[in-house]
Amino acid sequence: MNMEFIEALSAVAREKNVSEEMLFRTIEQALVSAYKRNFNNASNVRVSINIETGEISVYARKTVVEDLKDLKSEELLENAKKINPNYLVGDVIETEITPRDFGRIAAQTAKQVVVQRLREAERGFVYDQYVEREGEILGGMIQRFEHKNIIVELDNQVEALLPTGEQVVGEDYALGQRMNFFVVEVKKSPKGPQIIASRSHPGLLRRLFELEVPELYDGTIEMKSVAREAGQRSKVAVYSKDPNVDPVGACVGPKGARVQAVVNELKGEKIDIVHFSQNPAEYVANALSPAKTISVSMNEDGKSARVVVPDYQLSLAIGKEGQNARLAAKLTNYKIDIKSESQVHVEPSANTEN
Repeated sequence: MNMEFIEALSAVAREKNVSEEMLFRTIEQALVSAYKRNFNNASNVRVSINIETGEISVYARKTVVEDLKDLKSEELLENAKKINPNYLVGDVIETEITPRDFGRIAAQTAKQVVVQRLREAERGFVYDQYVEREGEILGGMIQRFEHKNIIVELDNQVEALLPTGEQVVGEDYALGQRMNFFVVEVKKSPKGPQIIASRSHPGLLRRLFELEVPELYDGTIEMKSVAREAGQRSKVAVYSKDPNVDPVGACVGPKGARVQAVVNELKGEKIDIVHFSQNPAEYVANALSPAKTISVSMNEDGKSARVVVPDYQLSLAIGKEGQNARLAAKLTNYKIDIKSESQVHVEPSANTEN
């Protein structure tokens, strides 16, 4: 193996950020297998590459024993002492057995190992780089379609999968289209790291607001909860640690600019921003916004609430196909029973008749 090849290996190792020592050790291990495939006069061998000269040496290894059982891997103690009087049982004797034409086999094997090792190293690098970015937003471009799934190129360098379940129903996706994606998961697979991206995950909404609202990013405002029906409507509950900062106003922004930027990125998805409250009844009332409530009473089970609204607000409180009430329940984690004012007044008389 000539020095040009050795120098090229060292250069590639540095360029790809692969340990040079590990690369040569891997090649040596592969050369052991290559030797055993091509030569069968030793069962236990070691291959050494001299990084300074490029010279390759193959050594047969035999363990010193008192009772000989395997001629290929063992040597009697009395014979070993003829070689070196200091040998003891358990020591290993190495004898060079480098074949004359082993250099050609070694070069071919080394090239194969380098290609494979670099591919593995690059896969490991991609995994290490992106596993730390789970839960973040990354810009990407739609590269191709595979059945109902979409392959996205993130950061102009790595592919991610946008599965059907992470797509937004009704959202248009076109080849070459650029948009933001939420990194749901990065996992290892036989073909390398697999990055799962999403357009429907609630985390996308949360991260988009953090990009637009400095008070969220620096922690002055906290987004306590997110409920999302992707592509249609979402609710977010926000809380301010600073009494002088209005959390809803900060998220809406001057003339609604901040929330509008998020809405635009989500292709027109409607977003309700409400005040979070430690008081459960107040929190439930806020969550039903934009509907107005007359009263909210928390049930003894601590998991549900009864809400009374003006008659003209009932349809707004429930929402189209129950969406407003459903999102409010997701946001607060309470089961919400909504009644109109007239329904509440009728119930006692109905009970009396029964």
